[in-house]
Amino acid sequence: QVQLVESGGGSVQAGGSLRLSCAASGSGFRLDYMAWYRRPPGKERELVAGLTSGGTTNYAASVKGRFTISRASARNSVALEMNSLKSEDTAVYYCNVRGLTTDGIRPVDYWGQGTQVTVSS
Repeated sequence: QVQLVESGGGSVQAGGSLRLSCAASGSGFRLDYMAWYRRPPGKERELVAGLTSGGTTNYAASVKGRFTISRASARNSVALEMNSLKSEDTAVYYCNVRGLTTDGIRPVDYWGQGTQVTVSS
């Protein structure tokens, strides 16, 4: 079982910065991929950024150059540094982790509860 705890959302003016963090706790799993998704008001959930266990990153075109995903200091933790925020970045942001159980048999796919990011212009 994996528990995800997200933190760091809030309200900021356009041009400002926020840092989101997500920590996965529990046992019996190995994470291969950690990502941030977001759901803007009235829209579908979309990928923001992802990070593989090997260090490969991928970003949505709309955030490339402004957002950075990285491993946080704690084990099985990931951070999303968001700079030059725009009003269109307003959304509920969700942490997603994927991998396998340590016996390599069953997939692991968990979502955080979501954290609100509001950017005012």
